[in-house]
Amino acid sequence: MKYTDPMFAGTPFAGKTIIITGGGTGLGKSMASYLSSLGAQVVITSRRQDVIEEAARSISDESGHPVLGLQGDVREIVSVREVISAAAERFGTIDGLINNAAGNFVSPTERLSHRAFQSVIGIVLQGSINYTLELGKYWIDKKIAGTVLNIITTYAWTGTGYTVPSACAKAGVLALTRSLAVEWGRKYGIRLNAIAPGPFPTKGAWDRLFPQAVRDQFDPAYRIPLQRVGDHQELANLAAYLMSDYSAYVNGEVITIDGGEWLENGGQFNAFRHLSDDMWDQLAAQRSNKSDKS
Repeated sequence: MKYTDPMFAGTPFAGKTIIITGGGTGLGKSMASYLSSLGAQVVITSRRQDVIEEAARSISDESGHPVLGLQGDVREIVSVREVISAAAERFGTIDGLINNAAGNFVSPTERLSHRAFQSVIGIVLQGSINYTLELGKYWIDKKIAGTVLNIITTYAWTGTGYTVPSACAKAGVLALTRSLAVEWGRKYGIRLNAIAPGPFPTKGAWDRLFPQAVRDQFDPAYRIPLQRVGDHQELANLAAYLMSDYSAYVNGEVITIDGGEWLENGGQFNAFRHLSDDMWDQLAAQRSNKSDKS
């Protein structure tokens, strides 16, 4: 047995439909792939049509189970309702939700405009609220004891410099998780839990948050007592457990999976205080160039 091995066998999610926001890339795609391999009818959504369609095809081809890829914006309630309606029409019902869509970047807070806050909070907090509220109403109406899993971060409770919009938004999602776990758990049997991951390298987010210039100054793994970053299968295993009936008595919990990082370091991006103004200028220019090309 290795930590990179799948934890479950067979198809324990057969007949279950799960929506995953931001499911076309990174950790969202990893969770979608694993749940699909376990028999789930997975619905993945993100803003880029080409990315989400390709991800749905590749996941389905590998697992042999149907995957529905839908373009949508978590910030727009009409878009959220359209995704939920399409998922229910395709698979008959919806059983679970993983709020994974996120936006983030590193910057001194005084360099940010109000729109930077609006963008991150809109995706992370408002997007999670939109999907949770709309699916919650659907489950209550249909008398379904649904399950919500929110992907947050350890700085939701510690705070951190240099990613303040994300810290504000993730703290809100944490409060949403714990509050509704009590309210909806008692009244409707709906469970809400969260995962707080440490560093799990992904192509997009990893390059934005830990660009090469930063990695040249310090190795992210050095901050972690276990001296390594996470493997996607580890997080997918934990997500599958929390979405499954095996965790039926787990409600309102946040499980940290970071190798002990937050205990040792507190705020995840506080080490960015070592960057000079010149380096911040370089990172801002790099981000601007990438934005212009996209």
